[in-house]
Amino acid sequence: MKLVVVESPAKAKTINKYLGNDYHVVASIGHVRDLPDKQGSVIPEEDFAMHWDIPTRSKDPIHTIRSELKKADKLILATDPDREGEAISWHIHHVMKDTIGDKPVERVVFNEITKSAVLDAMAHPRHINNELVDAYMARRALDYLVGFNLSPVLWHKLPGAKSAGRVQSVALKLICEREIEIEQFITEEYWSIEAKMQKVSGETMTARLTHLNGKKLGKMTINSQALADDAVAAIKASDFAVLDVETKRTKRNPYPPFTTSTLQQEASRKFGFSASRTMQVAQKLYEGINIGSETTGLITYMRTDGVQLSNDAIQAIRSEISNTKGSRYIPSTPRIYKSKAANAQEAHEAIRPTSISKQPSAMRQYLDADQFKLYDLIWKRTLASQMASAELDKTAVDIADRGGKATLRANGSIIVFDGFLSVYREDKDDQDNGNASGNGNDDDANAILPPVASGEQMSAKNITPNQHFTQPPP
Repeated sequence: MKLVVVESPAKAKTINKYLGNDYHVVASIGHVRDLPDKQGSVIPEEDFAMHWDIPTRSKDPIHTIRSELKKADKLILATDPDREGEAISWHIHHVMKDTIGDKPVERVVFNEITKSAVLDAMAHPRHINNELVDAYMARRALDYLVGFNLSPVLWHKLPGAKSAGRVQSVALKLICEREIEIEQFITEEYWSIEAKMQKVSGETMTARLTHLNGKKLGKMTINSQALADDAVAAIKASDFAVLDVETKRTKRNPYPPFTTSTLQQEASRKFGFSASRTMQVAQKLYEGINIGSETTGLITYMRTDGVQLSNDAIQAIRSEISNTKGSRYIPSTPRIYKSKAANAQEAHEAIRPTSISKQPSAMRQYLDADQFKLYDLIWKRTLASQMASAELDKTAVDIADRGGKATLRANGSIIVFDGFLSVYREDKDDQDNGNASGNGNDDDANAILPPVASGEQMSAKNITPNQHFTQPPP
């Protein structure tokens, strides 16, 4: 019998169904050893020697692993394919050394929990990656040295305070600095003037005042109601005609597939999920969902900063696009994405469905509400990432009065070919009326404009002065 060790019971349950009677899968329930919270757990003077301890919560899992290992003829470590997963395997190997004896030990990794991926991993074992283990040790030692040494100082200075930490203390500093900026921010008033500009035929477009008395208006130029009223009066007293029409064909490319951080951001914008909630739901989709006659992972490993996809996945996605959208929606060559970060751990693919053919509509009956939302989001983003660019005609219409007192501009765009936008549109963070620099989200670039020509007469209707206030940084 071969003993397979993974981190979680859910993962163990799914994998157990893929392997035959020659295998037995058990869970370590996370890390089995850690640095004890006491002096001397890391000794910098001794080449940063680290002294590990088995926490109480790990004693039962270790007992189970040891008991099962005594009956096995091989140990297979199948923890997650990242730094922490490698460390868990390394710890288990060391804790079990006496029990292992001369039994072979193998390390296997898979990026998705599907039967084909698991069996392929079992057929291609490797050794524990000591470079990943070293990276884990450096991270854990720094966590200990910073937290253990600084926390007592913090508690002495601020009784009742939380502990200090390598990451949390720096993050808290950034939050405090931003809070000071917000508290010191001085709100300023400014106004924008909009008007419905009407053609002789009756068609209208919304335009915004850009020039007054021959001068271009800045964001803060009209900074009182009195000036806004003067601008409205100038528009009312003027006769207008189209000064210029500029149309430009543009392309909008799809976004890359999700990384951990971009998935968390988009799930927050679209669904209001916290980062931890997103990861909890993604973990379940990764570890396995019962979809009738089988239990399978629906997405790839969800802790990744890579945006690349495997060649097999790309071909499957392009085939799905062809089947569901048609050949017009497939670019001539596959889209290849690379991480911008120089130190990105690109060994892992982006987060994607394990099988793009498992459409969200077909999976809905097997998922709870949050699971469906997240799977639908990942599926659409993945499909869109390999689709053709959208094509838009962006138009700017300048409308000026005959005396040169006032000029207004209408902006709009028309989708000529929807491309990837037919499947997926990324949400943006809420825009306020103006940030610390006085910049707001002013132009309705997605408005559809009626056809107009230079020299065409226009009249101003429903002139609206809009009051705004600059907002502190978020």
